[in-house]
Amino acid sequence: MATEKVVLVTGVSRDLGARFARLLAVDECLEVVGLDVVAPRHDLGKAEFVRADIRNPVIAKVIAARGVDAVVHLAVVATPGSAGGRSSMKEINVIGTMQLLAACQRAETVQKLVVQSSISVYGASPRDPAKFTEDMSPRAQPRTGFGKDAVEIEGYVRGLARRRPDVVVTTLRLANLMGATVDSHVTRYLSLPVVPRAMGFDARLQFLHPSDAIAALRLVTSDDVAGTFNVAAPDVVTLSQALRKMGRPSIGVPRATAPLVATLVRQARLVDFSADQIDALTYGRAMDTSRFTSQTGFVPRFTSLAALEDFVAVSKLGMLSPERVDSTLDAARRVLRTGAVRNG
Repeated sequence: MATEKVVLVTGVSRDLGARFARLLAVDECLEVVGLDVVAPRHDLGKAEFVRADIRNPVIAKVIAARGVDAVVHLAVVATPGSAGGRSSMKEINVIGTMQLLAACQRAETVQKLVVQSSISVYGASPRDPAKFTEDMSPRAQPRTGFGKDAVEIEGYVRGLARRRPDVVVTTLRLANLMGATVDSHVTRYLSLPVVPRAMGFDARLQFLHPSDAIAALRLVTSDDVAGTFNVAAPDVVTLSQALRKMGRPSIGVPRATAPLVATLVRQARLVDFSADQIDALTYGRAMDTSRFTSQTGFVPRFTSLAALEDFVAVSKLGMLSPERVDSTLDAARRVLRTGAVRNG
């Protein structure tokens, strides 16, 4: 990028956004502005923090005042609990993105937009292909939660690309992040003392290490790579393999009771699940990443298995409190008793 380019990074209160902004700011040719509604929990390095809410039209004034050249949108929320509820989550993801894109459309200085999307746009069903390419449609459309939001976000991004053909627009569909620093619904699920899983299914899981996610984002921020791309490690790990690596026992539950299990686990404040995430951990899903590799030469340093092993190596697997074990076992017993009564 040319000297004195201004890059705005949203979502810097979270680990991925903060790490990315910090990496970008090392480049002396860039002025990096990190934006979020709450103060960052992590060091932004040389990046400047600006407190602002992308759901508010004031974001347009920030972009105009700074003369922003590139926007990297990482302010997406995957679980309702982290946003204060489903309605707040949708406001941040969908309404916030709409406001941000409207500001980008009006700003003549903006020449590049990079948007974080997700593997969740493909939904999850037993009829899925071995791996989704970017041109494939989901066999089961995401019905709720982050998957539904991600589909809407991508629709608005495509609209901006049509209205502003002079802007290089890149959408990266990232696999579930996995690694030493990751705290997500997947890592919390795999870390449960006893892991409930749908009987008769062994989900295929595909991961992306945070360092590889940051490298991919850095690449498309530096170079002009327009389009929508799957970004993940090329290999997959089955749920049973992941549980063996984690050293976790599992308890089988009927598929029909999986939503009830998720509700009980959520009420116990162990893992925040949505319906689309239950489907993903039942049926699994994976993406073909050959398009991004062929167009950019990008190859993740970590395989899905290596990313999982990186998480296992630093997670305190032996430090679980008796209360947490009892809470999870009690939830599982209640679900199984409920299922027995219904079938009786």
